[in-house]
Amino acid sequence: MSFSITGLVASGLIDSETDTSINTCGDGEDICEFVFKITQNSTLANWSDVLIGIPLAILGLLVLALGIRWVLRKAIDRVVKRAEDPATSKLGMASERANPMAAARRAQRAETMGSLFKSIVTGVVVAVFGTMMLSEIGVDIAPIIASAGIIGIALGFGAQSLVKDFLSGIFMILEDQFGVGDIVDVGEAIGTVEAVSLRVTRLRDINGTVWYVPNGEIMRVGNQSQNWSRTVLDVGVGYHEDIARVRKVLEEIAHAMWEDEDFEGQVIEEPSVWGVQELAADAVTMRVVLKTTPGSQWAVAREMRQRIKARFDHEGIEIPFAQRVVWHRQEPSAGSTTDGVTTGAE
Repeated sequence: MSFSITGLVASGLIDSETDTSINTCGDGEDICEFVFKITQNSTLANWSDVLIGIPLAILGLLVLALGIRWVLRKAIDRVVKRAEDPATSKLGMASERANPMAAARRAQRAETMGSLFKSIVTGVVVAVFGTMMLSEIGVDIAPIIASAGIIGIALGFGAQSLVKDFLSGIFMILEDQFGVGDIVDVGEAIGTVEAVSLRVTRLRDINGTVWYVPNGEIMRVGNQSQNWSRTVLDVGVGYHEDIARVRKVLEEIAHAMWEDEDFEGQVIEEPSVWGVQELAADAVTMRVVLKTTPGSQWAVAREMRQRIKARFDHEGIEIPFAQRVVWHRQEPSAGSTTDGVTTGAE
């Protein structure tokens, strides 16, 4: 059995004002009903919902989305801060608490993971509340939701490189291959990591050039600032020098730098002179190594070269330069059967 609005009015179950409001405004259009009750004008009531109700609903959703995003990002920041401090983190190991380098590395990893989770939160909030805003302006979102699976399949085939970048970015961060602040070699680009997202990694090289490297294009990563680094110096001396004396002088230079207060926090272990590394054409190469904190190896190497040059000059130890031996052949004189050969050096 069906009941018409006219029949309900005639029977007295609803009044004529409510009848007109029902015909004018749809379900849930509170502003429309409010304006209609005041003005008794159906046109004005309908336009009031379009001009006031829908914009207010969209504004409310926007404010709610921003609020949820802000709260979630603040929660991520708090978790990151707790993860950065091994003393407050349940996952913090005793070795990390005692080792400043491990603690710094933990902080870098936590910061990188925080930026990743913030990107995910922003994407989810935009997707959910964007769909709700479309619903408010009258767009039927049922086909959008129903076709999400089909769109996902299409994106899987049409944006394989994008999916590859996302997956590579997730695994690189989870495996702690590098983080913000690390100095890395990713192939064509070498520099300091400034930002890591799901799709790209941003590097700045020594010349100040900013490189944007898609995560899916990174085939291998050389991290030059993870846990500790090493300064390796190859020092050439002349063949006529006493190798034992040269080795002792290098050990004294390296040990003096190890005890220097200016480099106390950079050189972390007693330096070592490994000895003769190569017998080159014009020099005997000696190798010196110093274990340093991440990122300090270049400054330590420059200081060591300066000290070696000054000490070698003082000790009279020759740092050879390129030399060439030239043979001068004399043409035999008349009646002579032998050649004279002289040697010289340039």
